[in-house]
Amino acid sequence: MNDARDLVDALKQVVRMRGLTYAALAARIGLSEASVKRLFSQRTFTLARLEQCCAALDVDFLELARLARARGAASAAMTVAQETALAADTRLLAVFYLVMSGWTAEEIVARYQLSAVQCTGLLAQLDRLGLVDLMPGNRVRLRLPRDVRLRPDGPIRRRHGRRVVDDFLAPQFDQAGGSFAFEFRELSRASFEILRRKLERLAAEIHQLADVDAHLPPSDRETIGIALGIRPWSMASAIELPRRRPEPAVTRRGRAR
Repeated sequence: MNDARDLVDALKQVVRMRGLTYAALAARIGLSEASVKRLFSQRTFTLARLEQCCAALDVDFLELARLARARGAASAAMTVAQETALAADTRLLAVFYLVMSGWTAEEIVARYQLSAVQCTGLLAQLDRLGLVDLMPGNRVRLRLPRDVRLRPDGPIRRRHGRRVVDDFLAPQFDQAGGSFAFEFRELSRASFEILRRKLERLAAEIHQLADVDAHLPPSDRETIGIALGIRPWSMASAIELPRRRPEPAVTRRGRAR
């Protein structure tokens, strides 16, 4: 019963992430909006109907099941030793990123300048690090969730973080097919906390969308970078407008202390 509930909840999540309404989904699968709403509220999906919805939403049923299992699970983190090993070898780090993104060994070799033997060796290193299980035919089973988080001050961020961020920010975003905005206003602490929570939800949704799209071949996917940050900041300090020094306290006799 819990498995069926989790599947329906995951399907509802995919509908939202695709930016669709129940009416739009209903039109895609040939039902009325009321019927679709009833399916979700009463959780009366048949297996055939679930598969029909998956096809309409362009999500693999196995990925939907994996997304259902991951709902509510805490994001795992690598150990310091694992991050240290990845940080020390850029090719190993790159292959780890690719297999975490759903690439097969054959797809990696076909796209990148890496021989089959070299790719197998790197996958074997990931296996020894406890990050993946390397199986016959160079098939890989992940031992961490796809939304694994890097340590904020861990070896990978310390060694590669600045270079990656600089490379990300270097081009004009509109010319690279992206979008960039920097907004600043004076807000209360309560409003600041609202925005911070929204950024956390957006970050989580990025990983959820990646989970939904993981079944697609690499040719149908593109790595998308998004920088999220929020902190107290002052335009005055950026343009070097110094703050006024506080006036010296004055005694009753009129002398400054």
